[in-house]
Amino acid sequence: VYRPMMQLSGILFSLLGWILSCLTTYLPQWKNLNLELNELEIWTMGLWQACVVQEEGGIQCKEFDSFLALPPELRISRILMFFSNGSGLLGLLLSGFGLDCLKIGERQQEQKRRLLLFGGMLFWISGITVIVPVSWVAHSTVQEFWDENIPDIVPRWDFGEALFVGWLAGFCLILGGSLLSCTSCSTEIHPSSIHYAATEQQDQCQHL
Repeated sequence: VYRPMMQLSGILFSLLGWILSCLTTYLPQWKNLNLELNELEIWTMGLWQACVVQEEGGIQCKEFDSFLALPPELRISRILMFFSNGSGLLGLLLSGFGLDCLKIGERQQEQKRRLLLFGGMLFWISGITVIVPVSWVAHSTVQEFWDENIPDIVPRWDFGEALFVGWLAGFCLILGGSLLSCTSCSTEIHPSSIHYAATEQQDQCQHL
């Protein structure tokens, strides 16, 4: 009983992680900036645009003009997040065909096991490629925040909500991939296989 439950838990964690990863890619809150001179406005920066959030509820966003004009951590983060979303989607497709509850290919258990294992590995790769850019942006934000060469009167960027969503996405993807990989390494005897083996043995006894 534990094997299908672990597979279901793994695919659900992976699906949740993939959705959060896609959400992290497009959220504009990778960095937040509160201006002490104007506390009614909050500046945010993401991978695609910068926004100004006003206390009255209004929001104005502007797309970045050039990819090459972005800081290195944001340029690399775009590429890694696209790679993470793509590998996560491929992992969902492959591991979905490898689930025991799927009747397609029920006699080809070895192929289904390989699909499940490969899907789990893709989720691992997807989770790592989410954590790396999020952690890189967080590290550069901390360095800029404590940079002694910047005057104290200059506003400092702080962590945005998208970073925490990205860390949660990476954790869910790695956890889901680990559960699927563990179940692919275990063995299970299916009722159809038992019935087929019993029928074959009965036929042999009749011939004797």
